[in-house]
Amino acid sequence: MKINIFPDADAVAREAARFIAARARRTVADRGRFTVAVSGGHTPWRMLRALAGEDVPWKGVHVLQIDERVAPAGDPDRNLTHLRESLLRPAPLAPEQVHAMPVELADLEAAAARYAETLETIAGSPPVLDLAQLGLGPDGHTASLVPGDPVLDVSASEVAMTELYQGRRRMTLTYPILNRARQVLWLVTGEGKAAMLVRLRDGDRTIPAGRVRADHAVVFTDQAAAARLKEC
Repeated sequence: MKINIFPDADAVAREAARFIAARARRTVADRGRFTVAVSGGHTPWRMLRALAGEDVPWKGVHVLQIDERVAPAGDPDRNLTHLRESLLRPAPLAPEQVHAMPVELADLEAAAARYAETLETIAGSPPVLDLAQLGLGPDGHTASLVPGDPVLDVSASEVAMTELYQGRRRMTLTYPILNRARQVLWLVTGEGKAAMLVRLRDGDRTIPAGRVRADHAVVFTDQAAAARLKEC
C-alpha cells in the first residue's frame, strides 16, 4: 500500500481526479472500457467535480456505486444525489453510463441481486472493477461494511444489504468484488480518521477496512489524517 500525503482535502480531491483520469485513459486505450465504483462523502464529491474537468474518454467510462443508503430518490442522504450533481451534470457522461443501486425497490434483497447482475453485465463474470474508490470511517468501516454487521461475512455475492447503521439500511459492495479490483484508491481526510489510517496501513483485520487487500491499493490523504503515521 502506497500512501500519498497532500496538504488538505481539496488537494486530495484534485490529485485523486487526476489519478483516476490517467487510469481511465490507459484502460480505455487498452481494453475499450473503464469501470469505476465511487463512494459517498465530501472529499469524493469534490473529487468527482474535479474529475468532470479532466481529460477523460467519457464514452468508455462506466460509473458504479460502492454503497448507497435506502432513501427516496433525490434525498440528500443518497450518494446518487451528489454523484449526479458533482459528475453527471458537468461531465459529458451519458446518464446510462451511471449505474445506480436500486435501493427504491420494495424487495431490497432482490434489488441487491439485480445490482449484482448489473455488475456482471458491465464488468464481467465474476465482475472485476478497474478502480474502486473507498473511504475510511472513524470506526474503521469502508463502503457500508460496518463493524459487527453480518454483511462482513458475505462471501457468495458481490452486493448485499446491511442492517440499520446510523438510522438507515444500506446496499453495499462486498469483499469479494472489492478484493478483485485492479486498483483500490483510498481517500482519507480529516483528523478524525488519523487513528484508523494507522490501522489501515498496518493491515489490521479487526477493522472492516483492514480486510480489503492492500497489494493493489494506494492512499491519498491529507496532513490532518496522516498526523499519526510518523508516530507509529
